[in-house]
Amino acid sequence: MPRKILLIRLRLIGDVILTTPAIRAIRRAHPDAHLTYLVEPHAAAAVSGNPHLDAVIVAPLAGGLRRWAVDARLAVRLRREGFDTVLDFHGGPRSSLLAWLTGAARRIGYDISGRSWMYTEHAHRPRGHRQRHSVDNQWDLVTRFDPAIPMPTPDADPVEMAAQPAAAHQVRTRLMALAGGDAAPYIVVHVAAGNEFRRWTEDGFAAVVEALLADASNRRIILTTAPAQAGAAETVRRLALARGAPDARLVVMCDLDLAELRSLLAGADLFIGGDSGPAHVAATTTVPMVVIFGPTTPAVWGPWRPASLATEPVDVGALPCRPCHQRHCEPGDFRCLRTLTAGAVVDAARRALARGAARRTAS
Repeated sequence: MPRKILLIRLRLIGDVILTTPAIRAIRRAHPDAHLTYLVEPHAAAAVSGNPHLDAVIVAPLAGGLRRWAVDARLAVRLRREGFDTVLDFHGGPRSSLLAWLTGAARRIGYDISGRSWMYTEHAHRPRGHRQRHSVDNQWDLVTRFDPAIPMPTPDADPVEMAAQPAAAHQVRTRLMALAGGDAAPYIVVHVAAGNEFRRWTEDGFAAVVEALLADASNRRIILTTAPAQAGAAETVRRLALARGAPDARLVVMCDLDLAELRSLLAGADLFIGGDSGPAHVAATTTVPMVVIFGPTTPAVWGPWRPASLATEPVDVGALPCRPCHQRHCEPGDFRCLRTLTAGAVVDAARRALARGAARRTAS
């Protein structure tokens, strides 16, 4: 009978996407296993349709006392599934409790103080920063599960997110309407993030937008954010127009769901954005990328995809306070982001565009 394996990664979109190399590697090593993934609603599209999974379970979110009832029902469901192995890639209070409540014979997680007892096997997760990529860190759990699974590489096991045909159709229809029926080239600039430690300046984005629109007369730029940060996109648009950017070629699209965002990025000439979930969504496509890093570093959080794809990380370089734990800004001025110049981002964008054009010509 096939082994039943539960993989858990709750919370953030980028973190979920960064587990997809592990999903593929486990499937390759155990083709007859039944693989289920437990994820929260806002990141569910990142693994929905993943060809290496047999099932996706969405863990509902609820507040207050209702959360206990929701998790109790979820725990009953997980236990009835009869998993014999659980890998908890998250390690948070909710994920570790749910892992324990499955009753699986093997429960593999990190040796986190206060929660280690909920697992039967542990991988060490040192406190503090390690200049080691997040995907490699997850392999500590994968190796504990099966030592024969080799370490990953971006070429052999890149991140992935399945395209959704309905989302692709919706995005294509909107783009054609914007362009009056013409498939004009476009750049996607994601101008905000839920975490203030990932937000570059609106003035900086506006300067980049104006410069890149000036470079090509038929180019459009689409500004995206999550709906809650739509005001930031409107501010960038207003500032870019004040710099002379042409109104008709600068569009705001902040109502896309995750599958639609992935479809939009797959057809773009370039993605520009901070180190946040949308950057990791972009990494699942072949779009050339410029990723702006503040307190984090590319060595740990850079896009995990083949080196043949144009990827330009941009940061301010060494600072005494960088990288940091992102709980408070030690100098108080977010200098790792606010001192990064628009010129550096524009230069990176032009390099990425050139590499992307050369790749398309070669293929």
